Amino acid sequence: MKWMIASDLHGSALTCRSLLEAFDREGAERLLFLGDILYHGPRNDLPDEYAPKEVIALLNERKESLFCVRGNCDTEVDQMVLEFPIMAPYALIPLGERTVFATHGHTFHKAAMPPLKKGDILLHGHTHVPTWEEEEGIFILNPGSATIPKGGSARGYMMLEDGVFTWKTLDGEAYHTLQV
Repeated sequence: MKWMIASDLHGSALTCRSLLEAFDREGAERLLFLGDILYHGPRNDLPDEYAPKEVIALLNERKESLFCVRGNCDTEVDQMVLEFPIMAPYALIPLGERTVFATHGHTFHKAAMPPLKKGDILLHGHTHVPTWEEEEGIFILNPGSATIPKGGSARGYMMLEDGVFTWKTLDGEAYHTLQV
C-alpha cells in the first residue's frame, strides 16, 4: 500500500496541479484527502490561483483514486459538484494491527481525542502545521497544508508506505519520517 495524504487545499488550482504531479511522481495508489478542498474559509486569505472550478475538474478526473473526509470548510454544495464522497466526518482505516482514525481535525484532535487504543493513529489536518507526536501511546499525525502552510512550514503532504509515514514538501523533498 502506497498512499499520499494531504489536507487543506482550499481551492488553489496551482497547488492542486502540483499535488497531482507529486501523486504521479510518487506512484501512489490512493490520495487520502483530509478536508477543506474547495473553499478558502473566512480566516484565510485567498490562496494562489484560487479557482475552485478548476480544482473540481482536476479532482473529478482522479475520482477513482481519492478517499476524502469532510473539513470545516466543505459543504453539501461542494459535494454536489464533486464526483467522489467528501461528507464523512472521519474514516477508519486498518493498518496492520493498528487503526488509523482519519479526520479533518476541527472536531477530533489532540485536545478532543476519538476513542482509540494504544498504538492507533489519529491522522488529521486543519491546523496547517505538520505534526508527529505520540500521546499516551497514540500517534497524532498531520501532513500540514498543501496550500496555506502555517508555523513556518512548507506546502506539503505525507506518504504512507509499509507502515512508514514520510512528510514531504510539494517538490518531493522528505523532511521527516516516522515508522509506526
